[in-house]
Amino acid sequence: MKLTTLTMVTVDGVMQGLGGADEDRRGGFERGGWIGSVFDNDAEAFLNQVYQRADAFLFGRRTYEIFARSWGAWPDPGGDPIWKALHTQPKYVASTTLTKPRWANTTVLSGEIAAAVRDLKAKPGRELQVHGSGVLFRWLLDNHLVDEMNLFTFPVVVGQGTRLFPATGPDVALEVVDSRVTPKGVTIQVYRPTGRPQYATAQAD
Repeated sequence: MKLTTLTMVTVDGVMQGLGGADEDRRGGFERGGWIGSVFDNDAEAFLNQVYQRADAFLFGRRTYEIFARSWGAWPDPGGDPIWKALHTQPKYVASTTLTKPRWANTTVLSGEIAAAVRDLKAKPGRELQVHGSGVLFRWLLDNHLVDEMNLFTFPVVVGQGTRLFPATGPDVALEVVDSRVTPKGVTIQVYRPTGRPQYATAQAD
């Protein structure tokens, strides 16, 4: 399986999922819910297509618990590709503290995470998907385990919150695989990591 990630961020890099304003109040964050105002039909269609390619999911503990409280508790709405994927495909959680996952078909990975992820990627299938899970995402990227990144950038600056990337960290070069803009201005970009960037003085063509 190809390991792919999907992250939703503001222009200033603040992460959030599709939940409401109270989804994540860490650090006194008070500006949640910004996604709803600009999430349009084109963004939803692309998101549905991503979920339909999933043959397994990998979460960090915090994101897993958010998903379990929401998607895991909601009854089948009928025909929703996200609900279907999350309830029918296996879920894995990278955690040393989670002992009793509340969602059926969940396996906790608490040992050597890199080896466990490589074993999952070696299984037959299309995509092992990581949604949100910022700490896990950065660790996977740092350890060269990410094959493709789906990044939704929303046209808003919120000025506070958890950033996708810290102020300092490893450098990664990215190849653009796909890029599009929805009618409400959500930029959807698909990247493939290609190693470290090459640094040089810019030259005009």
